[in-house]
Amino acid sequence: MPYSDFANLRFERRDHGVLLMTIDRPEFMNAADLRLHRDLSRVWPEVDEDDQTRVVVVTGAGKAFSAGGDLAMIEEMTVSREAVLTQLRDAAALVHALVEVEKPVVSAINGVAVGAGLAVALLSDISIMAETARLTDGHVRLGVAAGDHSVILWPLLCGMAKAKYYLLTADFIDGREAERIGLVSRCVPDDEVLGTALDIADRLGQGSQTAIRWTKRSLNHWLRMAGPAFEHSLALEMLGFLGEDAAEGVAAVREKRPARFPSGS
Repeated sequence: MPYSDFANLRFERRDHGVLLMTIDRPEFMNAADLRLHRDLSRVWPEVDEDDQTRVVVVTGAGKAFSAGGDLAMIEEMTVSREAVLTQLRDAAALVHALVEVEKPVVSAINGVAVGAGLAVALLSDISIMAETARLTDGHVRLGVAAGDHSVILWPLLCGMAKAKYYLLTADFIDGREAERIGLVSRCVPDDEVLGTALDIADRLGQGSQTAIRWTKRSLNHWLRMAGPAFEHSLALEMLGFLGEDAAEGVAAVREKRPARFPSGS
């Protein structure tokens, strides 16, 4: 297995070239620390180089898909320019890697999905979400602009009106609503999420690999055209981490209370 360097990603080979990749940090609800955040961008070029893999299914260990960024990592970003620059690089790399990976990716969203995990879940080519799973782009709740993947992707998936509503409010969305507005491909009962994703991957693995990959590549030009908007949003997000609002947002999460943003006082 060529994936031994990825400490918190677990891999299992299945029939027909399907690779099951599990985000494996269940004691932290699969939240992305610095290492996992970086690995979630580094793994996709490895997938393309892996001749045994035709399609990837990605899911989370335990009850969560991925509960966002590790709070200690985010706290460091509010006081360290170097930490912000590191995340600027890694967040951009994650999105670009998922846009450019040649092989199809299917996400099995088995539980809460936030932050870098949400980027993986929704930038996958086909997304299968549990009815009771919940997702949110919670950046404004932290006091920073919605960067990461949302500006490049959400208006294409669910339209500008819904994208603005959910990105400006940071409201949670369950599986049924996510499917209704077009944010995910399908919503299924909780106990059918992984099985459905694997069934779809199995079909893709037995299909014409050139036809599937070239169709994906062509469709992803819509995302490439939104690249400048993505880069702008990511820069503004990272700038926000060095402001007063982000410090208050992180403190509010840590203390489990509503935030009192200085800019909103």
